[in-house]
Amino acid sequence: MSRRCELTGKNAQVGHLVSHSQIKTKRRFQPNLCDVTLMSDALKRSVRMRISAHALRSVEHRGGLDAFLLKAKNEQLSDRMLRLKREIQKATKTAPVEPAAPAEAEAAAS
Repeated sequence: MSRRCELTGKNAQVGHLVSHSQIKTKRRFQPNLCDVTLMSDALKRSVRMRISAHALRSVEHRGGLDAFLLKAKNEQLSDRMLRLKREIQKATKTAPVEPAAPAEAEAAAS
């Protein structure tokens, strides 16, 4: 399994480990990946994925998985997340609009 975030596309970077005597040796900077299960409100189901800790914070900041995916660029997403994004787009287009509660409608009319 590749060490790549499924939502942001963040992957390993290459750099140098520099000793006190300034000898530089190659090393890899790995992303902080977490196995998480997030809930999709539009699809009414949970989705397991492997994302970076930074992406998890971004998902929470944007208001959930659906909002994050709808706003994300297609180039960053993995193939699996692209399919999920299309499913969410279809579900949100065909979703009926829920009417307001009667108590709220009376308060708005007054």
